[in-house]
Amino acid sequence: MPGRKVVLAILSVALGVFIALKIQIWKVSSAASLPVYGEIPEFSLIEHHGQEINLEKLKGNVWVADFFFTSCAGICPRMTEQLTRVQEAFKNNDKVKIVSFTVDTETDSVWVLSMYAKGWGAIDGKWFFVTGDKKKIYELARKGFKLPVEEGDGGPGDFIHSDRFVLIDTKGRIRGYYGGTDPEDVDNLIRDVKLILRER
Repeated sequence: MPGRKVVLAILSVALGVFIALKIQIWKVSSAASLPVYGEIPEFSLIEHHGQEINLEKLKGNVWVADFFFTSCAGICPRMTEQLTRVQEAFKNNDKVKIVSFTVDTETDSVWVLSMYAKGWGAIDGKWFFVTGDKKKIYELARKGFKLPVEEGDGGPGDFIHSDRFVLIDTKGRIRGYYGGTDPEDVDNLIRDVKLILRER
């Protein structure tokens, strides 16, 4: 009987190794299963150092986008806090960026955004706070990022407020939407960034 126990022990170990390998294979291959929701159109705006930022400069990176405004006392601080988690998770990876677009372009000047970025510990070259023409930003939110917000024309009375984080791959394609105030969903976002980084 001892021989039988040895065989069973070997089979048990082999099964454990097999399951572990299957899990690793699933983790690597599951990035391919992330859907593509569309492509981000070209844009040209201004980041918080006063430099131009556009889609071409972001291509080749995996990036997370959100739409916020600095004077927001509701969901925006919680969203920004969650983005600090994303920044921390990838602080040593130059291929991961964060882009926060203001929806209050009248108030959020380059200087205001630069102070906001400093206050939240944004890493230069990784996390960009973006302003520019209101109509362009609103059209980008609605038609480019396809955020589920009310229709509008970007005029004086138009206002967008969304808690969504949007995951963009290296080719400028939308790969996921996440609740920006939900820590568990942000965990999913961090996981999916890692999956996309493994894509070829």
